[in-house]
Amino acid sequence: MAYLRKQGGTAKNISPLRPVVSGAGAFYTKKGVHTLEQVKILDTTLRDGEQTPGVSFQLKEKVEIARVLEDLGVDVIEAGFAASSKGDFKAISAISDTVRGSVICSLARCVPGDIDAAAQALASAAQKRIHVFIATSPIHMEYKLHMTPEDVYASAVRSVKQARNLCEDVEFSLEDATRSDREFIYRVVEGAIQAGATTINLPDTVGYAAVAEYGDLIRDVREHVPGADQVILSVHCHNDLGLAVANSLEGIRAGARQVECTLNGLGERAGNAPLEEIVMNLRTRQQFYQCDTRIVTQHIHRASRMIVGLSGMEPAPNKPVVGANAFQHQSGIHQHGVLSNRATYEVMHPEDLGIPQGSLSLGKLSGSHALADRARQLGYELSGEALQAAFLRFKELADRKREITDKDVMALLREQRLHRDAGMQLFSFQIFSGNKMTSTATVTLEKDGETKTRAACGDGPVEACFNAVDAITGMPCSLESYNLKAVTEGQDALGEVTVRVRHGEDTMLGRGVSTDILEASCLSYLNAVNRLIAHREELARGEDASVK
Repeated sequence: MAYLRKQGGTAKNISPLRPVVSGAGAFYTKKGVHTLEQVKILDTTLRDGEQTPGVSFQLKEKVEIARVLEDLGVDVIEAGFAASSKGDFKAISAISDTVRGSVICSLARCVPGDIDAAAQALASAAQKRIHVFIATSPIHMEYKLHMTPEDVYASAVRSVKQARNLCEDVEFSLEDATRSDREFIYRVVEGAIQAGATTINLPDTVGYAAVAEYGDLIRDVREHVPGADQVILSVHCHNDLGLAVANSLEGIRAGARQVECTLNGLGERAGNAPLEEIVMNLRTRQQFYQCDTRIVTQHIHRASRMIVGLSGMEPAPNKPVVGANAFQHQSGIHQHGVLSNRATYEVMHPEDLGIPQGSLSLGKLSGSHALADRARQLGYELSGEALQAAFLRFKELADRKREITDKDVMALLREQRLHRDAGMQLFSFQIFSGNKMTSTATVTLEKDGETKTRAACGDGPVEACFNAVDAITGMPCSLESYNLKAVTEGQDALGEVTVRVRHGEDTMLGRGVSTDILEASCLSYLNAVNRLIAHREELARGEDASVK
């Protein structure tokens, strides 16, 4: 059934089939060709996403994420908050050196030093943006800023002018816009536009807005602010009341042409609007929204799994688009329908997201070229030392499992990424445990060719392992959470353990993968400890994020 639409009217006869899209960003109907408007994607995984409790990306990881975002087709990468820490400054600089296909953005408060730091960090970027913000809600102005509305207005205008003198592309955000006085919003936005802002962001900072209410805000700004039609309006929605995606889409319907989001919806509290849900809503229902993005959707699965591996935050199984159950059909009626025609119960297809279909049968006789080829299909590029290291882990796994599937390969590659350049490595462990004895673990760790061995007791084999690691590192941690899941099926399935540990005021996530759940437990704990040590070393060098 064709999709029919009258200009300026409502959508009728909406087809459940995959959208028919030309490479030029248009869709076809019986009435001819309709051009789609582009919605820009600003990904803030590296800034807002890193504010997720327990999530901390290291410099190499941030550059790797930025490269994947570039491959994904993200228009703007908000790489960090340059003035917040030396670590963020270095990350923005490194990403500016590396990425050429996306605009690189740094956040800055309406503070002269923040804006100067942003410009310096972005110096080598081929495309750069400074993003300045200030709160405009009464509660923020009174209790956080201790500023009058006049002071806020003056600071906003002054800061946009300063940023525009340093960078042609300037975004201005009214923090907590949805709880701000509407007339004051108009005034501040008009002042920011006159000062040179090219993008105006109206964030729902605390996820407060109702859907219709948020759409009205975007429409009202477009209607009441002179010059609003000359800039891009942006939406940045949080998920505190579960409306981040709905509000973002309503903002687009109201005229916004930039969406700020994160991979997998990472972010503090309940998180940000998930990039993958925004993109697939626009792609699947592009005839309704008459908009699309330039995101290469076939890279979404790869990007999502990479963030899971680096953050330790696994999406809920029923999460739309990237959840484990997103394309699972349990009901017999549903299964019959899908077998007859997938469009009966699927509005998008797994291959559109780059989700591997079928499984790869590999074994101990498979060579490194076969592994590299399949890794490439799964979104991982392996060569040189990285390939050799992965192949050694693959052969070890092949000795434990009769058959290795795609899920096994992806878990192996994620585990290799987690533990490369990790500092201490697990060399060996031995456990004595039973229901009538105290558990004892002997653990040997290796670093730079030197090994250390310690034995420790515990209330069970897992705690004994953790205590032995503590004895070696001299950095005892408390375990805040422990989660074990099977990555694949069968008695020889890979087990993946995720832990959250605390040392002093710092918390860190760690992950480990193995067919042996005790080994996976030890690896996860060691991964968290290594990351904590790296974090402490950054602190000692004055690289801590002090403003985040």
